[in-house]
Amino acid sequence: MRAADYTTAGDGVFKHLREEIDGIMARDPAARSRLEVALCYPGLHAIVLHRIARRARDAGWHTTARLVSQVARTLTGIEIHPGATIGRRFFIDHGMGVVIGETAEIGDDVMLYHGVTLGGTSLTPGKRHPTLGDGVIVGAGAKILGAITIGRGARIGANAVVVADVPAETAMVGIPAKPVIPRERGETQKFMPYGTPCGDIPDPVARALTGLLDQVTALQARVGELEADRRPAALPRSTPTPLETVASHLGMHEAQGESR
Repeated sequence: MRAADYTTAGDGVFKHLREEIDGIMARDPAARSRLEVALCYPGLHAIVLHRIARRARDAGWHTTARLVSQVARTLTGIEIHPGATIGRRFFIDHGMGVVIGETAEIGDDVMLYHGVTLGGTSLTPGKRHPTLGDGVIVGAGAKILGAITIGRGARIGANAVVVADVPAETAMVGIPAKPVIPRERGETQKFMPYGTPCGDIPDPVARALTGLLDQVTALQARVGELEADRRPAALPRSTPTPLETVASHLGMHEAQGESR
């Protein structure tokens, strides 16, 4: 795999450090200089330490690899298992609370925000964690769980929970995450802060409820029109009660007596 070759290449852990720094500066307007990025960005420190841990693991030093991973977690707040496969120009913005599992696979130019979890849902050995395609953005607090695939260029909104495959170039929001269609079809191909469509977010649940309310309103108006068009029907004659029947008979007898 291209990402695995990049992570475990024997030409030095720091060879592509300048490329990583340039990638961070291109995606973070707060970055003022390469020196600032190199010294102050925990996402960069975490990925460098992960490459060291990965090389130790591939050499069979599993305990050493986990120790390096724990040191990185303590220093940066980012936990990356030594077995995770990570591609080029990977950027973790802010970083605190990010968890990346052992069998996770991450492509090139992927961006994660703080609080993201790439977790597993199975206790059996083998592939248990997600695969992220190239150019994916995952918003703050999002959880991607299980051996699922997030397609190239997909956008996962902040705090979304994703438990099924996501097609390429699709924006997902909500719990559980559902696809949304931005007002501009090409919006998902652009940089999307926190992986979330900003401005008008067409929530699919709210859209469905609005459609149902519109239908109910139209039906109520139609029923009102039909009731207004109907002529008032004659009231049916009610059946007299026994008391009314007796009083009627007494009245008839009195009338006959007077006539005599």
